[in-house]
Amino acid sequence: MSAAFDVIIGLEVHVELKTASKLFCGCSTAFGSAPNSQTCPVCLGMPGVLPVLNREAVRLAVRSALALNCTVRPYSKFDRKQYFYPDLPKAYQISQYDLPLAEYGWVNIRPSGQDVKRVGIRRIHLEEDAGKLNHLGQRLGDAVGSLVDLNRAGVPLIEIVSEPDMRSAEEARLYLTELRAVLSYLDVSDLRMEEGSLRCDANVSLRPRGYTGSLEELPRVEIKNVNSIRNVQRGIEYEIARQAELLSRGERIVRETRGFDDVSGRTYSQRSKEEAHDYRYFPEPDLPPLVLQSEWIEKERAALPPLPDAIRQDLIARGIPDKDVEVLVLDREAYQYWKEASPAFSDDRLLVNWMLSDVSRLLNAQGRTFGDCPVRPRQLVELLTLIQEGTLSGRMAKEVLDAMFETGQDAKTVVKQKGLSQITDESALMQVVQRVLEAHAHVVEDYLSGKDKALAYLVGQVMKETRGQAKPDLVNRLLKEAIRGGQTVSG
Repeated sequence: MSAAFDVIIGLEVHVELKTASKLFCGCSTAFGSAPNSQTCPVCLGMPGVLPVLNREAVRLAVRSALALNCTVRPYSKFDRKQYFYPDLPKAYQISQYDLPLAEYGWVNIRPSGQDVKRVGIRRIHLEEDAGKLNHLGQRLGDAVGSLVDLNRAGVPLIEIVSEPDMRSAEEARLYLTELRAVLSYLDVSDLRMEEGSLRCDANVSLRPRGYTGSLEELPRVEIKNVNSIRNVQRGIEYEIARQAELLSRGERIVRETRGFDDVSGRTYSQRSKEEAHDYRYFPEPDLPPLVLQSEWIEKERAALPPLPDAIRQDLIARGIPDKDVEVLVLDREAYQYWKEASPAFSDDRLLVNWMLSDVSRLLNAQGRTFGDCPVRPRQLVELLTLIQEGTLSGRMAKEVLDAMFETGQDAKTVVKQKGLSQITDESALMQVVQRVLEAHAHVVEDYLSGKDKALAYLVGQVMKETRGQAKPDLVNRLLKEAIRGGQTVSG
């Protein structure tokens, strides 16, 4: 991108809340049911029906706002956001406009090689979801028609609107990743972007370097409903390049809504961008204002679980490398696995190393996560304890772990069945050492003449004869002692 422009990015993130029923009626929110099987007169917008607010949705929204450092309003209200679209049966959406549930929060991100950066959150409001259009074709542009599924209509959402504080596609990715992690620890949503329970709209503007006017005056392009964090980054990168090229040619940026094609990696125009007045907001006449007691808000604050920033500090204090800390913090299931295993094992670094290397390798191969790992935390601790005790070498432990994944058996059971325990009997090993030295007297001479690599060859021969079951550091010591003591027979 030309150095003549600064990038201005804000994100609007829609999160479906994990409630059993919809925001204003008793219909199920379960994903994957037959189309239009989870509807009623309320979510279908039939005449004469009245909405009733879901208490649990309010609680989950408040928890989310508190965890994101927002100020929760004790008084907020609902509004009608009016627009016509086939998946909106009432022709309006019940949302919040001028008095949202919460405001003025933040998320910390950690750009590579830079200090921690705070990204502001302008507001969080509660609203109902629309239905879903299923297009008849491989891609929207090729569709010959669309079918309407209203199972999702009325599912409770929070919309989290950031300040325009991000200055690159990478910062947007970091913000969305961190936001997802916070919400994951709260367990307020499934957060499955592929199922639509987490959706993101990205607003991208470019301003001339040195511009001092209001950001609101800049022509803003919205990339709508991107379906993965990686594609949010790709869409923003493309849009930055597209706008920079237009501005460099002296052309103007059109304020519009664009889609993202994940095959071509390009954005495409969908429609002109709406303004707030286009929606003709007015207070929802069928719902009273939402009034929250301060004591209840503080009770929810006190019940929040440990969140990513606090977890980071704890893991770093334990001496876990920064790169491993980030992997654990951003994967709640991995962190919970570590948290269950750690109290029973003394070496945090060894535990994390095995989790994020060998255990992760096997999980990825099976398409599984730490949440459904066939080797439970106590079983991994047992395996690593056998390494610490010298019963197993690292190579042998990997073989045992493979078998544990296949069978679900404990480490000691696998070791017994396979006869894999490490040989630590010095007298038995010395007999093997003697045989190796006698058979490779010329290698011994090489070692005595200063060729240190010769010792590694001798260690390898002992390991070969013991089928890898000898303890390597013990073999190394016994070989040196035998050679120094002249306990060899010339070959």
